[in-house]
Amino acid sequence: MHCHQFQSQPFTRRAMLQRCANGFGAVALAALSHDRAYGSLYKGLATAPRDTHHRARAKNVIFLYMDGGVSQVDSFDPKPLLDKEHGQPFKPKMEPTQFDNIGTTYKSHWAFRNYGQSGVPVSDLFPYIGSCADDLCVIRSMVANFSEHNQANFFLHTGFGLQGRPSMGAWVGYGLGSECHNLPGFVVLNGGLIPSGGIDNFGSGFLPASYQGTMFRAGETPLANVKPLETSPQIQNRKLALLRRLDQGVLDRMGHVDQLESAIANYEMAYRMQAAVPNLVDLKGESAATKKLYGCDAKYDKTRLFAVQCLLARRMVEKGVRFIELTCPRIGGNDRWDAHSNLKRNHGTNALAVDQPIAGLLTDLKARGLLEQTLVVFAGEFGRTPFAQGSDGRDHNPFGFSIWMAGGGVNGGHIHGATDEYGYRTIDGRVDMHDFHATLLHLLGLDHKRVTYHFDGRDMRLTDVHGHVVKEILS
Repeated sequence: MHCHQFQSQPFTRRAMLQRCANGFGAVALAALSHDRAYGSLYKGLATAPRDTHHRARAKNVIFLYMDGGVSQVDSFDPKPLLDKEHGQPFKPKMEPTQFDNIGTTYKSHWAFRNYGQSGVPVSDLFPYIGSCADDLCVIRSMVANFSEHNQANFFLHTGFGLQGRPSMGAWVGYGLGSECHNLPGFVVLNGGLIPSGGIDNFGSGFLPASYQGTMFRAGETPLANVKPLETSPQIQNRKLALLRRLDQGVLDRMGHVDQLESAIANYEMAYRMQAAVPNLVDLKGESAATKKLYGCDAKYDKTRLFAVQCLLARRMVEKGVRFIELTCPRIGGNDRWDAHSNLKRNHGTNALAVDQPIAGLLTDLKARGLLEQTLVVFAGEFGRTPFAQGSDGRDHNPFGFSIWMAGGGVNGGHIHGATDEYGYRTIDGRVDMHDFHATLLHLLGLDHKRVTYHFDGRDMRLTDVHGHVVKEILS
């Protein structure tokens, strides 16, 4: 018999959606799990390896960031006319300077020598790097849009002159993913100097938070909390399991939430790093010859510090870390490479700190067969004026300056572009920051026009709507 006393009531629309929400969510999750942008996050990975757009020449980037701006006419762009006109009023038309404290034409304190079979000229600031001249692709025709540190740093790192955009390291991780399961895809080895503009230079901006840079210190304790506080692994695992259940409950109710999913991925990455990081920074397995090559036994303590950074960068490349940025050591009496006065001391001590370690890095990568797949970049946010600020300094100069690249598919022993006879303005082969970023992505196998992320109503990219690949420097 059927009892007709109780009759089922029809679902209201609200009740139907409430009861079916988990079903719809499961369908959506099944679809998203095949999308690399989301699927890898659900698997607990910040980034899964992705296919390139074309054949990649490089798999990793080591960015040697020379904070404050290295003087091009004292490093990689010799200008004999400065010697001839030293102390005379500067003849070319001048642009406004940062501090409007303009002195006379100012020669270099360092002689230049031609190195290697290529004969690339390098100043006596960098004798060790000069020994690697046949691997260097020197770009003498860089220009920047900004002459103030904050904006110029953001422009160099993110392709935009204001904070809040993703760093190029984040874009590389977003475009390629990581081949390293136990370490972040984007690591900043902090030698003591955070760039003007702060850690937003290493941020992920509107990209998922898992792509932001993770900052390591050089030394035995690269991360403050790398060692677990719990008395046993079982206690830590129970805490992590509880966190997973709580986080999953939020995801079940709310669906895709970048901040939460990135936090989950970061919890699990941090757990895996507890085993990976101590092994990474333990240099006992490195030979005495290797440590000596980098300058780990140098008399100057800042050389030893940067040597460890460079050695760690090589070890990270071996582990599959995609993008590694090194910042400079903090040197008392110097404001980075920002030599507004006492140029000789400023550039002299900074070069002493980084010259041997960088050459050691290039030599070691090459000997191990890693330089071909690793793009090494040496760059600051702008250059410096060929005339003095006051009597013995140089002001900011974004109108023509030098950077170099090595390995990773660039022409070694090659010079691209030129500045005028004073080293003031670019006159040939102009390369702006968007071109630099487009070329870096190209060498990694990515078309800069296709590495996009939809945000704020349009597709965003590192190069915005600008940039072209500098094909002349490609091998």
